[in-house]
Amino acid sequence: RGALIKPWVFTEIKERRHWDISASERLDLYKKYASMGLDHWGADARGVERTRVFLLEWMSFACRYCPIGLLERLPPKMHHRVPPLLGRNELETMLASQNTADWVKLTEMMLGPVPSSFRFTPKHKSSAWEYNASNG
Repeated sequence: RGALIKPWVFTEIKERRHWDISASERLDLYKKYASMGLDHWGADARGVERTRVFLLEWMSFACRYCPIGLLERLPPKMHHRVPPLLGRNELETMLASQNTADWVKLTEMMLGPVPSSFRFTPKHKSSAWEYNASNG
């Protein structure tokens, strides 16, 4: 699960260091994933949609990553959830967003515009119980 949030964790382990990966380097990982998805599922409408959904599912985990440069304490712990954060630039803030609309915008940078009928709910949230003040 940790590699879903931080796929470069194995590089960190191998090199015995904490990597303060930039937002543009993280976006490059998404671009590579999108390219491989299109190679695998095809570049037709169905392949693009399938690639987008898998990419969005990954983003629903990866958004939990907090860049090393923004942490108050080292070493970082994978299980710690950080509050919503303001990144060092707009892209980093977007990558850390919990808002699915921001993730969709990121996929549009790689896969083009989404159809007007497109809706996305992360699988791990689709049947989750949502707190409602009226429920107590």
